[in-house]
Amino acid sequence: MKTILVDAWNTLVTQDGIDTEMQKLLDAYDHTKIILTNANQQECTEYGIINMPYEVFSLEHRPNKTDKAYYLKMLQHFDLKPQNVLYFEHNLEAVTAAQSVGIKTFHYTKNDLRGLDAFLKNNIT
Repeated sequence: MKTILVDAWNTLVTQDGIDTEMQKLLDAYDHTKIILTNANQQECTEYGIINMPYEVFSLEHRPNKTDKAYYLKMLQHFDLKPQNVLYFEHNLEAVTAAQSVGIKTFHYTKNDLRGLDAFLKNNIT
């Protein structure tokens, strides 16, 4: 079963809190979800990336998600293979970095829940 990797800041979490419509969409999938962030503990508190509905993973800027090493370390940490994960992310540089290690990645743009749902439906199996 594939794992869904979820971008944290400016995707699932905004200055208004968790995007409840996105969470509802994600909860419709019976798959493990992991929230990916660059934030350190202080930044997680500042940005509201606390008490999340899914596990949160961060390398605290060592390196950032724009570096393919981030994804290699994340995959190793969770013992995942690139072909067994799907990822959506708002930052195009991070999208490119994830794709460079073989992760199927959707470039999420603000409020594109239909596009996200289509991406997940078309790639979840």
